[in-house]
Amino acid sequence: MSQTPPLHLHVPEPTGRPGCHTDFSYLHLSPAGTVRRPPVDADHIDMGDLVYALVRVLDDDGQAVGPWAPSISTELLRKGLRTMLKTRIFDARMLIAQRQKKLSFYMQSLGEEAIGTAHGMALSEGDMCFPSYRQQSLLMVRDDVPLVDLICQLLSNQRDPLKGRQLPVLYSVRRAGFFSVSGNLATQFIQAVGWGMASAIKGDNKIASGWIGDGATAESDFHTALTFAHVYQAPVILNVVNNQWAISTFQALAGGERTTFAARGAGCGIASLRVDGNDFLAVYAASQWAIERARNNFGPTLIEWVSYRGGPHSTSDDPSKYRPADDWAQFPLGDPIERLKRHMIGRAIWSEEEHEETRKELEAEVVAAQKEAERYGSLANGHTFSNISMFEDVYKDMPQHLRRQLAQLER
Repeated sequence: MSQTPPLHLHVPEPTGRPGCHTDFSYLHLSPAGTVRRPPVDADHIDMGDLVYALVRVLDDDGQAVGPWAPSISTELLRKGLRTMLKTRIFDARMLIAQRQKKLSFYMQSLGEEAIGTAHGMALSEGDMCFPSYRQQSLLMVRDDVPLVDLICQLLSNQRDPLKGRQLPVLYSVRRAGFFSVSGNLATQFIQAVGWGMASAIKGDNKIASGWIGDGATAESDFHTALTFAHVYQAPVILNVVNNQWAISTFQALAGGERTTFAARGAGCGIASLRVDGNDFLAVYAASQWAIERARNNFGPTLIEWVSYRGGPHSTSDDPSKYRPADDWAQFPLGDPIERLKRHMIGRAIWSEEEHEETRKELEAEVVAAQKEAERYGSLANGHTFSNISMFEDVYKDMPQHLRRQLAQLER
């Protein structure tokens, strides 16, 4: 008889549950400014250390340090902070609207505002994002995307640009390089890779940027996307937002225990980085690096953005059931808005007074947009799209049997 012990399975557990404090030592943080910045054409083999380290620029005093510190204008810094503030205020107002039954559900990006904001600022006109449902800051950073349109989509009202055919927060704004959000996990990655391959086949210079969360890396589409991106050296950035929790499952259950999600990219032959997602400057610098790499035919990049979901997964979720109530306040990478604000105040290009004035200004802007959007109806008052709209935008030439059904409906 064998003397070996019986076999058993390892089931990962989070390092904090309700009623106790989370031990965040599992994050393996690197001191700000200590992680090297490789050349943009570096091979993935030469970047193995970067998938376990953490690219950081802002230190504890709010100073930008190290080789990743980007050259960024005061104007762009101010725009970045305003956009993050605007996103957080927008989220808060829409959460209230959902509680008032004006929309069916909502998903905040609390704590993750720096990722979409800085990345969106680094992209160029014509690049295409394939986002998940917590990247509304990619749209907030665009001056040509009216808040009224976004709110009308959330309200599913008569001015909804998607005609009530998408769930709230599943935006689609093609002209802003924002592909339709999908509720099916990880489909964005294979779509982004395919779009990037098509751009290369056409001889274009536009790149793709795909987005998923840590939980979605357990989907098969994630691995398929990595294979195609590596084999064809697609001009794409593969963003994994590791906010520590899927709906109610800790990131370790998706494979983040004892390794990193960035390491999966390296294992597939893709240059990969692990970056502080709550550090606006680090996000901007890493995004620039990956964008330049894709644009110059050096291949794809996978970036694991380490962050924290500060609020519930959605308005249908109660995170107090599965994690400590003070986790967001205790997260060691802090609040991205507060960190950038401190940096800018330290450089004398911002102040507490201007911050408060800007907050009030943005709140007024969001409130005004909400009032305008509600003029066209909401779920609360039933002013939604007519049933007739179901016949539109389906066929180029409507079949006769549908014409007859439409005529019956119009009587």
